[in-house]
Amino acid sequence: MKKRMALALMICTGLLAALPAARAADFPTQPLRWLVPYPAGGGSDFMARVVAQPLGLELQQSVAIENKPGGNGAVAVADLLRAAPDGHTLLNVDNGTLVFNAALYKNLSYAPARDLALVTLLARTPMILLAGPGSQARNVQAFFAEARRGPGRLSYGSAGAGSPQHLAMELLKKQAGLSMTHVPYRGSAPALSDLVGGQIPAVMSDYAPASGFLKTGKLRALAVADTRRHPLLPDVPTFEELGLAEMQATALIGVAVRATTPADTVAALQQAIAAALQRPEVHARYTDLGLEPVAGTPQAFEELVRAETARWHPLIRSQRIALE
Repeated sequence: MKKRMALALMICTGLLAALPAARAADFPTQPLRWLVPYPAGGGSDFMARVVAQPLGLELQQSVAIENKPGGNGAVAVADLLRAAPDGHTLLNVDNGTLVFNAALYKNLSYAPARDLALVTLLARTPMILLAGPGSQARNVQAFFAEARRGPGRLSYGSAGAGSPQHLAMELLKKQAGLSMTHVPYRGSAPALSDLVGGQIPAVMSDYAPASGFLKTGKLRALAVADTRRHPLLPDVPTFEELGLAEMQATALIGVAVRATTPADTVAALQQAIAAALQRPEVHARYTDLGLEPVAGTPQAFEELVRAETARWHPLIRSQRIALE
């Protein structure tokens, strides 16, 4: 009798141990939805759409992109949290969703650590200080001189209040002791359009949306907010080279699912996304627009978010930046 009970216990234990593998093998069982918290045509949307088709091939299911703009990502997060926690609904996340919003909003409708399970970092792309016809500056020193001629006289545009572009310039203001006036736009495209038109003198932006203007000489790149020069702008110095070692600001774009999604499903998604990103045609489309593909583990992504939170929350508080 004891032998039969022991054998039964061993069999049950083996079955329980095999359950996660069985769940992973069963995933996915239906088409996937990939929520993007910004309008179609932007950088986040581009990154999702480039990966979606090869991801569908890896998972043998279709992947549909759904744009859900609003609330600095909160609208898309709310949609995710209404979906089943089974990995079939993905969410594009970035610095705003994961780091900035918790400090910017007094009553945020979600808690990143509680409600989201990070899958992988898709890519990183550093911020670049850009000047247009509204500025005479040809280098960072001249730009600082313009800004210091009158506190608040010089304005700058951003992709929106609380965006990586906005907070990168706020970091520069603090590091360089500048006083400038923020002009928020609804996305990078209108901000860059006004920069080219001379309505605003400067913008902090990633490379992708500004690439066409940079190639035609309509905009000037003054400095890169990274530890190394941008591969597509080898002649443009970093802020670190110019004596501002703490001036590092990088847009981070990744993928998350609901926090209660099984760990083996998260792992299966990470592996499939990594395989899609490693395809030569996908890798080339990212790097051609200045995006550095990453596709690391959930743990590496979590560590990065913790480090970014420790860096940015004190800045947001010290600059008294708050959103409703």
